[in-house]
Amino acid sequence: MRTSHPLCTLALAALLPCAAPALADTFDFPAGFHTQEIVTNGTTLHVRIGGTGPAVVLIHGYGDTGDMWAPLAAELMRDHTVVAPDLRGMGLSARAEDGYTKKNQAEDIAGVLDALKIERADVVGHDIGNMVAFAFASSHQQRTTRLVMMDAPVPGIGPWDEILKNPLLWHFRFGGPDMERLVAGRERIYLDRFWNEFSAKPEHFPESSRRHYAALYSKPGRMHAGFRQFAAFDQDAIDNRASSALGRLQMPVLAIGGDHSFGSTMAFVMRFAADDVHQVAIADSGHWLMEEQPRATVAAIRTFFDAASCKRE
Repeated sequence: MRTSHPLCTLALAALLPCAAPALADTFDFPAGFHTQEIVTNGTTLHVRIGGTGPAVVLIHGYGDTGDMWAPLAAELMRDHTVVAPDLRGMGLSARAEDGYTKKNQAEDIAGVLDALKIERADVVGHDIGNMVAFAFASSHQQRTTRLVMMDAPVPGIGPWDEILKNPLLWHFRFGGPDMERLVAGRERIYLDRFWNEFSAKPEHFPESSRRHYAALYSKPGRMHAGFRQFAAFDQDAIDNRASSALGRLQMPVLAIGGDHSFGSTMAFVMRFAADDVHQVAIADSGHWLMEEQPRATVAAIRTFFDAASCKRE
């Protein structure tokens, strides 16, 4: 049995109360980051890159873009090469009509890593991003060092069919040309529903963030991309069940849930598909972990990465 190095244990204990860096009211990544448009898997992704050391990929979800990761990137860039893309068709990535299965988007991510000559990476995902992260880890186990799954179900895994019955999740089936016309020009109203209903306290999702993301989602093709992410869930469930039947995930997994949202259910879901699952519930947070409780969320991820590194020594 592996045991932690005592210095690592002390470092972790010191980290817990004060791990997160100072968090600025900006979506600018720290100095040393640059952006790159990377052609991959039939599309082009907008990617933020910075830091030095082993790679970590940060994958955003719906209602956000890769900008959500600025506080975590500021912490991890000290000893990681941080790669934070905008998903296919979203944020500042190229418009895309199709290709929104999470299995296909995992290949988008693989192509980004290939372009950057990165062989292995830690992978962190939130919301839709954690579905893409799961698909990447399933298809590329040897390239995935550690996996962080944040506050969203995984299509086809664990109690997926029961989760679909929750009336709060009506948006999973909301999409198509008529729905896009209904939302056009009203993107802020539509997105406010997510930010309000899925947060512990709506005021903890800042107004500056709401304006920022509403402007990005109002750009041509962005709401289409968002709706297509949800429309792919049925195929995602088929793909995930097929991949899980071939074998369980072997890398360490951290399952994070907001205590007013998915909470410990994130770990419950992941234990249907992975052998080494660790869990954290972030206090006083709903779904929007990086907006509602950024310091606690950054600290949890840093602690997990440092603990896994200690065990390897």
